[in-house]
Amino acid sequence: MNPPEPSDLTALVRRLRRLELRIRKAVQAQLQGNFHSVFKGTGLDFDDVRLYQYGDDVRAIDWAVSSKGHGTFVKTYKEEKEQQVLVLLDVSASLEVGSAAGARKLDVARDLAGLLALAAAQQDSPLGLLAFSDQKELYLPPAKGLRAAYFLIRQLFALQPASRLTAVGAGIRQALGLLKRRSLVLLISDFIDFNYERELTTLARQHDLIVVQLLAPRERTFPALGIVPLRDAETGATTWVNTSSAAFRARYEAHARQQEAQISTICRRHRTGFLPLSTEGDFVPQLVGLFRQRNRRAA
Repeated sequence: MNPPEPSDLTALVRRLRRLELRIRKAVQAQLQGNFHSVFKGTGLDFDDVRLYQYGDDVRAIDWAVSSKGHGTFVKTYKEEKEQQVLVLLDVSASLEVGSAAGARKLDVARDLAGLLALAAAQQDSPLGLLAFSDQKELYLPPAKGLRAAYFLIRQLFALQPASRLTAVGAGIRQALGLLKRRSLVLLISDFIDFNYERELTTLARQHDLIVVQLLAPRERTFPALGIVPLRDAETGATTWVNTSSAAFRARYEAHARQQEAQISTICRRHRTGFLPLSTEGDFVPQLVGLFRQRNRRAA
């Protein structure tokens, strides 16, 4: 895909602006807040360590320092002047699946990333993007302003990933290596992958994390088409299966729901912000729900 023409980019930005305005109105009507609330993190940045005192949160213990044998130390923090934001976006081939109406998971992901870029520019918050498959596909360091937001939107909507495979854990490791201070990270993926919990746990401990799970309801149930070849979008492997078999359909639906539930369970375990977004319907109410959840945390 070639980069969007100036006229196409203008139309795209206008569409995202209309969506942003709609969300602002919904937030103000329901929460008496503003769109800036999505960028509010803990407001703290690492400062120093001190000896553990009775009543300190055990999650603040710095195990690397404490392991040296001079006592138990906890991390101390100072207030941040601004909140740096990184959109960590899965662009692997599984995101090309969508709804019967034509909207793909990737379309929802790009709309959300572009919307956040415009909102961050309005709030003068530095926002960057790391798009990944099983490798780094695009990295734009956090930057401020509308010029940076337009550049991000242009690059993201023109991106043609070099790989079709997924490696969520590898994408998270790349982000951990790039982030030099505590940041707000929005991890957007369908999480059709395995063996990423350790990296996700590290990311949740070191940064303020929001996980967005992209869902295509048509992936839960498979139509009864008889014996047909199924091609894996990422690996390209083809397998012949009897899609009319009750056993196949039951296994398929159970597997899909298990993968959907896996990331939700991990997020609850680590008290991480979690937002499931479907390719069907309107995601604005769900996004407003995210504002509500983060406002409660900040209160």
